[in-house]
Amino acid sequence: MTDTAIDDDERVRAGSELAAFSRALYGRGWMPGTAGNLSVRLPGGTALITASGRDKGDMTADDMVVVRADTGEEAAPGPLRASAETTIHSAIYRTTDAGAVIHVHSPYATAVACRTGHRTRLTPLRIERLELLKGLGLADPARTEVPVFPNWPEVPRIAADVADHLAATPHAPPALLITDHGITTWGRDLAQARNRLECLESICQLLLLAGSGLPAEGKEG
Repeated sequence: MTDTAIDDDERVRAGSELAAFSRALYGRGWMPGTAGNLSVRLPGGTALITASGRDKGDMTADDMVVVRADTGEEAAPGPLRASAETTIHSAIYRTTDAGAVIHVHSPYATAVACRTGHRTRLTPLRIERLELLKGLGLADPARTEVPVFPNWPEVPRIAADVADHLAATPHAPPALLITDHGITTWGRDLAQARNRLECLESICQLLLLAGSGLPAEGKEG
């Protein structure tokens, strides 16, 4: 098998799993319209990612694109385009041992990203003591800092920021926020990435309800 050759059975299995998770997350209102993207790492240095412009509520195994895991480049020509945010997934695969990545626009995490993020620099979202931190697999389950990245118009610029941060912070939590945009989580597989997403979405809901750890105003400071 070459670096970009994918066993058809493996591609269909992974594509079916991605489609099922996409439909489920769409059903929760976390992937409205065609927003959001999911991927899984495959053998041979590749990954399978949801195609651009596809309604996540109607996803099938055929709505996926094979890309190089470390660059996000499409592994072979085809009728579908990979998600516009593929380079962020590849930044995560390149700097961590993640087996799956999920990016959604869940309301509470997105609201926190709007409140805490800055337009031109990375900011940390400090979280302490909340019980659900234990669901993130942290070295210290009592506290963490989730990075909130600027929402640059050029997605590769966001991806470069993500890669630099993860390379410099090997014990970073398996999650990130993008200002005014949404949340991304990762794990050994889609189930773990989704569980971490659920934990952080609930944590963000609690932060907003309690008004703790969040700035009083927006992202200009």
